[in-house]
Amino acid sequence: MRDLSNWIADILNFEPELTYKVIISLLIILTLLIFRGVVMRIVSRNVDDLGAHYKWKKNLTYLIVFIGAFLLGRIWVEGFQSIATFLGLIAAGLAIALRDIVADTAAWLYLIWRKPFEIGDRIEIGNIKGDVVDKRLFKFTLVEIENWVDAEQSTGRIMHIPNHKVFSDAIANYTADFQFIWNEIPVRLTFESDWKKAKVLLQEIADKHSANISNKAKTQLRKTAKTYMIVYTILTPTVYTTVKEFGPLLTIRYLTNPRTRRGTQQQIWEDILTEFEKHDDIQFAYPTSRFIRSEPI
Repeated sequence: MRDLSNWIADILNFEPELTYKVIISLLIILTLLIFRGVVMRIVSRNVDDLGAHYKWKKNLTYLIVFIGAFLLGRIWVEGFQSIATFLGLIAAGLAIALRDIVADTAAWLYLIWRKPFEIGDRIEIGNIKGDVVDKRLFKFTLVEIENWVDAEQSTGRIMHIPNHKVFSDAIANYTADFQFIWNEIPVRLTFESDWKKAKVLLQEIADKHSANISNKAKTQLRKTAKTYMIVYTILTPTVYTTVKEFGPLLTIRYLTNPRTRRGTQQQIWEDILTEFEKHDDIQFAYPTSRFIRSEPI
């Protein structure tokens, strides 16, 4: 290699030492690029998961850049010869090249130790909601809910989320420990309606659909209170009264299972429609316009 570099230096009229460093540097770069291409071809043939393929490509690029910088530094900079510099660069390079993998592994240990959610739980992390169906070393998997579908029902999409997201995004668990959530159904009435009668009817309907759930919730709440400072004085359904633009607003607040929220809401609404149909003095409110014409005197 020295003879070749000296020959090229004589032809180009360059310094032999500089020519030698340039040739070695080019060979190192070419070798690393070939190595990266071979590895990625093997990965492409054996890895079908696009996410895993992307991680391989990104992390391999980081590793190649680190190795190349280290080898070229040894050629061009004398300080790279010291063992302390060598070890420091290895640590820095690994931290850069494998940072996502290290973070995912640390998050996996956190998921095992702290258990913010388990397989089967319904969670929300960041802006993604879904049911947990798998947990692995580098990622966990959800079946997505809501998005373009109403009432938090399944969209059918499978969402793969890197484990390190548990460190950066807030996690909401619908079903851990206390397995019920509060739901509200607003019912708008006209000012001419008998809102007191309507409130009694709504309370009866809410009680009908929440009797069993309220008893289960009391039992679960006693267990959950041993772990979390959760205090509910009322677990039975309630109908609240307020006034909006078009008339009285009666809001049913009741406990329900997260996965049956839409079905329960449908049953309650069907009972409301059936019951209100029997009473002429109860009318639903909706946006209307009234015109008052005064006759000239």
